[in-house]
Amino acid sequence: MSDSETPDVSAPTSQHESQHENQPPTRRNMLVEGVTAFLSFLLVAVPSTLGGIFFLDPILRRSKSKSGGGGELDGFIKLSVTTESVPEDGTPMAVTVMSDLDDAWNRFKDVPVGSIWLRKNPDGKILVFNSVCPHLGCSVDYRRNEGDFFCPCHTSSFSLDGKKTNEVPPRAMDALELLTATAGAVDPGGKELWVKYQNFRTGTADKILI
Repeated sequence: MSDSETPDVSAPTSQHESQHENQPPTRRNMLVEGVTAFLSFLLVAVPSTLGGIFFLDPILRRSKSKSGGGGELDGFIKLSVTTESVPEDGTPMAVTVMSDLDDAWNRFKDVPVGSIWLRKNPDGKILVFNSVCPHLGCSVDYRRNEGDFFCPCHTSSFSLDGKKTNEVPPRAMDALELLTATAGAVDPGGKELWVKYQNFRTGTADKILI
């Protein structure tokens, strides 16, 4: 048989390959591609989501802390003393305010966040003042002999009802809200003391919350 009569075996093969390439993807191939795409999405989405939650956690916790549960005592902190602990004779009583503190991604349980002065009037009403001097932020003391509040840093002085008695401080001591409660529910005759602890800008005549 001559070379011209040799059968062409390449043509059918090429035609077969061309037909195979033009065939639509099988259901199995589509399933594999779908699973691969889904796994690729998870590999990107899961770390990104976890990272976002990690960095947003402090903001979310602060928002939750500010919004609270909407109850009567929302925003108030329970004190370690009761109405019976405050001296009946009107002597001021210093109390450290303890609460949970959020610092970036950490939460510290029952740490000091400030201090206050409590004083009971003859009518039984309890007054509460932030111990921070409104002049420049030092801590106000109680002087038993003089019967007043006094700042040792710059000689600011205040009467026992919080009013300034010299020209050093720009305003009176900062009074705070106080509630009495029983078992965590507001009760005018309750023994628990709950304070709305807040700090205010120093060096100004106006009481500006910070």
